[in-house]
Amino acid sequence: MSGVRPTARVLARGRAILPPLVVAVVVLGAWQAFVDLGDVQPYLLPSPSAIAHQFREHVGPIRSAAWVSGVNAAVGLALGAVAGLVAAIVAARSRLIDGMLAPVAAAMNAIPIIVLAPLFNAMFSTTSSVPRRAVVAVVVFFPVFVNTARGLREVAPVHRELMRSLAVGPWRFARTVSLPGALPFFFTGLRLASSLAVIAAVVAEYFGGRQNGLGSRITSAAANSAYPRAWAFVVAACLLGLLFYLVVLAVERAAMPWRRHAGR
Repeated sequence: MSGVRPTARVLARGRAILPPLVVAVVVLGAWQAFVDLGDVQPYLLPSPSAIAHQFREHVGPIRSAAWVSGVNAAVGLALGAVAGLVAAIVAARSRLIDGMLAPVAAAMNAIPIIVLAPLFNAMFSTTSSVPRRAVVAVVVFFPVFVNTARGLREVAPVHRELMRSLAVGPWRFARTVSLPGALPFFFTGLRLASSLAVIAAVVAEYFGGRQNGLGSRITSAAANSAYPRAWAFVVAACLLGLLFYLVVLAVERAAMPWRRHAGR
């Protein structure tokens, strides 16, 4: 019986991984056939084989650029997530503060990255990474704040009454009841923000500053008509976003082991 459960778990994971792999193979095969049979020019759409060749040829620069963009995205993600968490805790304790913070957060979310990046470049030195990390933090703040604030309000009335009958203070109530209950909501926002962080970091690199990230390398390659190489950097950005998502997913599973055990 001990070998049955691991085997079933492996089969379940295989069933979860197989469909995306099949879809990826079909899409890439159709893409390659479309470019080859239709004689599509590289400036319109390079073939997957040409992109893969450029990826292998420039793996060193791609790795360096991905590291720069990844560090900017990670720092901005951490700052934005902490700010969103703290703001959500404060907003959940006071309706007045909630009424003031919610419109501000919505307004921040409505500001396009193409507006934020030049403004932050003017405010801070363009030779530093501060503007790009600030852009990421602003983009990350909203999904974390909204989802966490909702989770903090989703406390069951019976739990609230029980804590009140035990004369539990507000901060202890938050630490023992509302915050653990809001963890799924927090990580939902963090998972959304993880991909947005990479997008924001890459897009912010289009607007000046150091030319060492994925965004600036994409722009440079496209400007030199090296379109397959530009797409290779785009693929690196996609892989970086996937890596961020998987890391957040792993942290979520580690932070809430009871949900993992309940799913078995």
